[in-house]
Amino acid sequence: MIISSGQVALPGQDTPLQLDIRVEKGRVVELGPELGGDSDIIDARGLLVLPGAIDPHVHMNDPGYTEREDFITGTCAAACGGVTTVIDMPCTSVPPVTDAASLWQKLAAIEHKAVVDYGLFGGVSGQSLAGALLHDMEALAPHVLGFKTYFISGMESFHRLDHYGFAQVLRVAREVGRPVLLHAEDHDYVRPATEDAMRQGIVAEDYYRSRPETAETLAVLAAARLAEEAGADLHIVHVGTAAAAEVIAQCGATAETAPHYLEFTLADFIRVGAPLKVTPPVKASPNREQLWEHLARGTLGFVASDHAPCPREGKATGSIWTDYSGVPGVGTLLPYMLSEGYLKGRIGLSRFLEVVSEEAARRYGLADRKGAIAPGKDADLVLVDPEATWTVRGAASYSKGKVTPFEGRELRGRVLKTLVRGTVVYDADQGVVASGGHGQLLRAAH
Repeated sequence: MIISSGQVALPGQDTPLQLDIRVEKGRVVELGPELGGDSDIIDARGLLVLPGAIDPHVHMNDPGYTEREDFITGTCAAACGGVTTVIDMPCTSVPPVTDAASLWQKLAAIEHKAVVDYGLFGGVSGQSLAGALLHDMEALAPHVLGFKTYFISGMESFHRLDHYGFAQVLRVAREVGRPVLLHAEDHDYVRPATEDAMRQGIVAEDYYRSRPETAETLAVLAAARLAEEAGADLHIVHVGTAAAAEVIAQCGATAETAPHYLEFTLADFIRVGAPLKVTPPVKASPNREQLWEHLARGTLGFVASDHAPCPREGKATGSIWTDYSGVPGVGTLLPYMLSEGYLKGRIGLSRFLEVVSEEAARRYGLADRKGAIAPGKDADLVLVDPEATWTVRGAASYSKGKVTPFEGRELRGRVLKTLVRGTVVYDADQGVVASGGHGQLLRAAH
């Protein structure tokens, strides 16, 4: 196959180059002008050719909570949005992925469903901490890309860790050579603040008051100190507070943010309500602008959607306290960052490529195959019309989550084709054209 005459976005370059891409056996083998041969041709003239996006934070809920999402619907939504690799969290499946037995059970449930490639995180919960911690983490380490933990959790099947337990996990993770991912909100702040806020009311602002900026920053401060003492590799997920990002930059950890923190503020949450309920909640206005600045200069390494959909009724319970926390996002991750990041000039092309593909591939040991358009790497490619505009409509998504805070948002840049390892999995005129099972499990190269 040859992808012909596209404007190809190459790593480290702030201007795309008109090139052909030759693909053989699922990999990029050659880049150059007017490549000849008898290959099948995909005409990309006038289109931007991007590396497939990596979404390193999704909750596909499979097996166990498939009324919210499953690996078929979730990876179809990913393909439509130009995401060619997802990394699934361990906590929202039954059983959670905290030991080898649960890992094999999950793989058996999902391996014939994925349309795009996927990796998995293992997890350590309060329950699993009480078991054979070293044995379980050693058994999982070759098959997972990191270990997810929480300082506060509302999940009965995946309890939080206290600081001592988190320190234990950090030490073992260092031994097995995997990063520790943390949901960073301070339990000792949030628990009493929630009790007080619930007495005040049932609307969005009450929920925000239970988990303000301070709760996030306190958790990051504690985690950073514990990771430094353990000599461990720490990553903070879904950062929504600028002060927390500054702490992360000083301590040498890595972090991600999400499109909803870059687009929305507390004022939007008060206006929109449950469709924008996420945890941690979106914050007051200055944070949004400051997070863009942190992302542009690299304090925040990359973006991830924290894709966590639910049925429509989950967002309409009548109280912000019982409304489901989470939004669908895997299908809007790349289009949003393209439209509002690169095409609006907030970040240059090379930084855009880093935050949607390259940095996540490097962080999780996938950069030998994923994250950029280069000879030897998988032919994960996205063809985009950079001039076309389109409007986000939740009802049109392959995801089971139809309620999105981006509803009605017009974005510039329309995904026309998505290829995973050289195979077209999505075409704008035909929809998803690959079968479940095309996606392959990814393990870290180191």
